[in-house]
Amino acid sequence: MTTTARVGVIADSTLQGHLLSSAVKGQGYQVVVNTEPGNLEPRWFAENALDLWVVDLSSEDRWQDFLDTLLEEASAPILFCDGQAPSRTDAHYPRWERRLVTKLVDYIGKPQLQERLDIIPQRAPKARIPEPREFQAILPANRPQRVWVLGASLGGPAAVKDFLDCLPDKLPVAFVLAQHIDGSFLDTLCGVLSRDNHTRCKVGVDGESLRHGELAIAPVEYAISFRHDGRIQSTGQDWEGPYAPSIDQVIQNVSDGLGEQASGAILFSGMGNDGAIAAPKLAASGRPVWAQSSDTCACSSQPDSVRETGCVTFSGSPEQLAQQLVEQVRRELNNAESLTPDA
Repeated sequence: MTTTARVGVIADSTLQGHLLSSAVKGQGYQVVVNTEPGNLEPRWFAENALDLWVVDLSSEDRWQDFLDTLLEEASAPILFCDGQAPSRTDAHYPRWERRLVTKLVDYIGKPQLQERLDIIPQRAPKARIPEPREFQAILPANRPQRVWVLGASLGGPAAVKDFLDCLPDKLPVAFVLAQHIDGSFLDTLCGVLSRDNHTRCKVGVDGESLRHGELAIAPVEYAISFRHDGRIQSTGQDWEGPYAPSIDQVIQNVSDGLGEQASGAILFSGMGNDGAIAAPKLAASGRPVWAQSSDTCACSSQPDSVRETGCVTFSGSPEQLAQQLVEQVRRELNNAESLTPDA
């Protein structure tokens, strides 16, 4: 990971300074100073010392002299926040953080996060989960009955690959992957993810269809929606928010377009909090939301942010998530069979 943007945080509340600093660092930016107004050292006013100031003062009248000095002396641009941050467990926190990140991107651009697909090693295939007997009687279907959204960012490709490598061949699930990545690497990502398993990977461009046993990677250049029959459609618009594709928007659009076929979501390694807005809504509708465990992530801020909303019902390594999914589908098939009247 390479980070160029250097941010200074000034707040007259220790808690507010901590929340702002954590939010900025959680998005991949570098916080080089976090201080109260009265403790700011003149050296930080020097040219090229910082790329941006983020300032949040609960009592501007108290600090008017300081603000005059800051506006006169600071060489870096200044972003004034417009309200106290809610606690990280507050339902409004993800949207507050999203607004902050959007402003950061407007001022200093996206953090330079380089996903190295070439360093995902070729290795002996992982032990594949045995195929449950319930899978063997399933006939191919043109319309997917189960669609799971996978969300990932920094460190995500390696984690998603480990997850896919463990799945049995005939898992009756279609996947949609929202991976923060440069659009020029999507074809390479397809090759990497399908290298040691039987999952068929493709870029989910306009006109493609979702099918069991396949993973469609959401395109970067434009947002997509989903028809009830599993066909992918371009919305004709860019993705919402600072990163593309938007994990929140993919979760929401799969749920809106596919209804009962939208089965759940899994959040893997990543930077930021994408997914923390839509995942709780998905969970509230009765669909499971799972996340990669912090200790197995290359970067855990993204799954951690979703966990903090309280909607995650299972956390584990990619291998454990794969086992959990196989067991979930097996139970669903058993339940459906028990509800089918005898011929």
